[in-house]
Amino acid sequence: MKLITAIIKPFKLDDVREALADVGVQGMTVSETRGFGRQKGHTELYRGAEYVVDFLPKIKLEIAVPDDQVERVIETLAETARSGRIGDGKIFVTALERVVRIRTGEVNESAL
Repeated sequence: MKLITAIIKPFKLDDVREALADVGVQGMTVSETRGFGRQKGHTELYRGAEYVVDFLPKIKLEIAVPDDQVERVIETLAETARSGRIGDGKIFVTALERVVRIRTGEVNESAL
């Protein structure tokens, strides 16, 4: 099992969610977050004063999947979240040692 964490642009969320549902992803956790990478932020004007916005709004997706779905989910995320411009995001994949469904006590892949 793997935990796939994706950081994407907020306006891509609906498209990504629909595409992931189409490839069999049954659930995910979505968080609003802020950050920057090579994009570095930008300057804005507020009441005549210019200031730097260091942290840009992003969406963080966390998706637990069985090993046989990992590549398909990564490909779907990358294709759907890509706009071709800087700041499209990142995908991180980490191993999951154990998953427990609290309601039933099911463990590992049956808990996904």
